Amino acid sequence: MKKILVVLVALVIVTSIPLFSQAASEAKPYIAVVSKGEQHDFWQQVKLGANAAAKEYGVDITFEGPPSESDVQIQVEMLNNAMAKNPVAIALAALNTSSVLDQLQQTKAKGIPVIGFDSGVPEAPAGSIWANASTDNYAAAGQAAEKMFPVIKARIEAATDARPVKIVVMNQDASGESLLSRGKGFRDTMVKLIADQTKLSRDDIAVIGNTAYIAADSPTRGKKVLIEMIVPASAAMTDATNSAQAVLNKVASDNVLGIFCTNEATVKGLLAATNDGATLKSNAAYRNVVVVGYDSGEAQKNAVRAGYFLGSITQDPYMIGFRAVELSYKAYKGEKVSDVDTGAKFWDASNMDDADIKGLLYD
Repeated sequence: MKKILVVLVALVIVTSIPLFSQAASEAKPYIAVVSKGEQHDFWQQVKLGANAAAKEYGVDITFEGPPSESDVQIQVEMLNNAMAKNPVAIALAALNTSSVLDQLQQTKAKGIPVIGFDSGVPEAPAGSIWANASTDNYAAAGQAAEKMFPVIKARIEAATDARPVKIVVMNQDASGESLLSRGKGFRDTMVKLIADQTKLSRDDIAVIGNTAYIAADSPTRGKKVLIEMIVPASAAMTDATNSAQAVLNKVASDNVLGIFCTNEATVKGLLAATNDGATLKSNAAYRNVVVVGYDSGEAQKNAVRAGYFLGSITQDPYMIGFRAVELSYKAYKGEKVSDVDTGAKFWDASNMDDADIKGLLYD
């Protein structure tokens, strides 16, 4: 009887080995995706792209982001929780690089690839970020200046010391690399266009406002054209709206020609201050202000289609998420990875329904 029991136990063990082996082979690698947010439409599109890549490459992912882009500590906790699950790679869009230095040191020591996405992890320690999936924000914002400039060129040339003109750049904050790059890209391109294509020179231009957006070589003494870099008190929608209203209140007195909103949050602030953009045309004081936005969303699409905005710059948030997970997977597999530009395009009422643009305009 004992011999029979031994034989049966042995048979059970032997027949179970393939099952355990199959289960082990079917276990999917886990990649943690930690975003700067999750509630905005933009981040929802990033999430869709990340999920699509996870399906294509056969990996499990988690996608997390704090309630707002001011919640740095919440993001740090999300990153810590994700790391506790032993991911094979991490995709990270850090709200504040200094807050995740310990985590980057840990991942580097363990050989866990970290891929930056969207704004990535600016000024991260050498070797801690393997690659980035992001828009070239500097160049993308330069497109906004290139589209606005021809519309306001004649009024720029008419500026005098006694009657200067102003162009406003609304930035959500002064710390995120993507937003800093957009503000600087618009600023530098507009300065160059004015200096190269009008009778004015750099000496007639002054970049004013938030010091984070004023470079050492920015013109600052001119009196004819003022490029004002504005940052609200916080990332909260109410502060974005208040900043937009403050600009609108001075449209006539400051002779404001154009407004560039560098992201969806600042666009929403301006729309909230203008009855979804309607008063930009119904109010005679605002009628000649040229507005260019960034990103998309239902309200912004309606504003562009109605002619309240000249147009907007769209990233490809879906591809940002897709490439972030793709690069993470390839790095985990030992493949060589490098930065990927996920692209940006200008869209307006004339092309927003075109096949190559429509899919990039999320609601």
